[in-house]
Amino acid sequence: MNSEKSAREAARICGLAPVVPVLVIDDVATARPLAEALVAGGLPALEVTLRTPVALEAIAEMANVPGGVVGAGTLLTPADVEAAINAGALFGVSPGVTDRLLDACEAAELPLLPGAATATEAMALLERGYVTQKFFPAEASGGVAALKAIGAPIPQVRFCPTGGVSPANAPDYLALSNTVCVGGSWVAPKTMIEAGDWAGITDLALAAAGLARS
Repeated sequence: MNSEKSAREAARICGLAPVVPVLVIDDVATARPLAEALVAGGLPALEVTLRTPVALEAIAEMANVPGGVVGAGTLLTPADVEAAINAGALFGVSPGVTDRLLDACEAAELPLLPGAATATEAMALLERGYVTQKFFPAEASGGVAALKAIGAPIPQVRFCPTGGVSPANAPDYLALSNTVCVGGSWVAPKTMIEAGDWAGITDLALAAAGLARS
């Protein structure tokens, strides 16, 4: 998969819903019911961050949920790419990029949502064909104002801002013409996951799925 094809597929996945849940899974037993709850609420694209020992097992469980499109977040190395694919991930997300990471994703035909925080980084990825990118860390990098400013001279790129995005500021990001969706963890609070409150998570997902996009 070349970078242009990868970018098209990443854009398609980002377009499935206005919010991509960013999930940190500590107990693999919660993975499938969590995915089912989010998909039932209208959020099919799920990013499982590779930050816990059970993350790859969680991806494998979620990969079997009908209607779900599970991806691996926090990809840092080619080894991460290989492990994510073996677990069943259909796309990848990275906080930033290196040439080795991009090469690995392209060679493995894994659609990637690569991270960028500056105009220079966004331009470098655009030059390689990535027209859909992750704006990270969104709030720490200047938030809505910064993303709007980047979008003015680089309208070819659309972003998924992640990092500090909440129900309070998500509508402001989604109102930007260069935002395709947002990434957020608020739709799957740790307390609700631990309590097994799947109905409550579905309600949060329904509200997130109803957010308007530009």
